[in-house]
Amino acid sequence: MKELEERIQKDGRILGNDVLKVDSFLNHQVDPVLMQKMGQEFYNYFHNKPITKILTVESSGIAPAVMTGLEFKKPVIFARKHKSITMNNDTYIADVYSFTKKTTNKISIAKHFLNEEDHVLIIDDFLANGQAVSGLTSIIKQANATLEGIGIVIEKTFQKGRQLIDQQNIPILSLARIKAFKNGQVVFAEE
Repeated sequence: MKELEERIQKDGRILGNDVLKVDSFLNHQVDPVLMQKMGQEFYNYFHNKPITKILTVESSGIAPAVMTGLEFKKPVIFARKHKSITMNNDTYIADVYSFTKKTTNKISIAKHFLNEEDHVLIIDDFLANGQAVSGLTSIIKQANATLEGIGIVIEKTFQKGRQLIDQQNIPILSLARIKAFKNGQVVFAEE
């Protein structure tokens, strides 16, 4: 997605050797027009799948997931990182390690939102080491639901996340694929 790549070049900030900060449009302040275009891109790629639910992890995946849900006209579920007092123990749970926060969270989804009749599209903000996708995939398996595909806003191809997905033969679309950070600049992977 050319517009996303241009926005990353303009507003993204590289921290260290492997972290891209995009808080001005994706995961702190949100650009709703760009999010809407992302939702359309995901819909255009996955529209032939029998999607019944869109699934993400709070909080940065919510904006692109909601816009994708709007395009599909399907509900969006987000896995919670912290259990609310309103959630009972009837939940699916998976562990997810956050590379940027250096913590492991138990993500959870109430069982009544996901079941064996569901065909799920995962949407997330970043694909790096594949931990969030792995946790969401575990929850989908616990529910006996069907994983139809994965949509990623920004993929860092120099980390192992994509390899984990490719081994499972799951359709995936990444809107921006980063090959490297070089001399303070983002280098995108060729299609």
